[in-house]
Amino acid sequence: MSSSGRGSAGKPAQLDAVSKKIIEQLQVDGRRSYAEIGKAVGLSEAAVRQRVQKLTEAGVMQVVAVTDPMQLGFYRQAMIGIRASGDTRLLADALAAIPAVDYVVLTAGSFDILAEVVCENDDELIELLNAQIRNLDGVSSTETFVYLKLHKQLYNWGTR
Repeated sequence: MSSSGRGSAGKPAQLDAVSKKIIEQLQVDGRRSYAEIGKAVGLSEAAVRQRVQKLTEAGVMQVVAVTDPMQLGFYRQAMIGIRASGDTRLLADALAAIPAVDYVVLTAGSFDILAEVVCENDDELIELLNAQIRNLDGVSSTETFVYLKLHKQLYNWGTR
């Protein structure tokens, strides 16, 4: 999701029960037709289409294809904890511009930024760390947490 969709200080979207049900339907299967969703939530196909468009335009949700990196040849994933000096927002922007970085978050605690990376192998991870990430202005130190196995990843928390 874009940076404007996570962690913004604005007022959270107020969703009615039907909009939540539409989101839940799409979380089960993002290719589910508007007609199928309409039957499940009690709306017409056109009404579902309109609600999905409004939810998408408002930045409440995105409908995307989620891939398995390993199936695509990316066998090394890691989370990199970064200690920074200077404006962490500028460093976060620089990290976000690196293609191998798929997630960047400003944090409080022992790290200023966490960045998730997806690489083909350990050699690519080493190159990424040494030639790109550690050379960015503002990076004081890094600590890399290599993923051994993804145990749980869900996308259904948005409608509780």
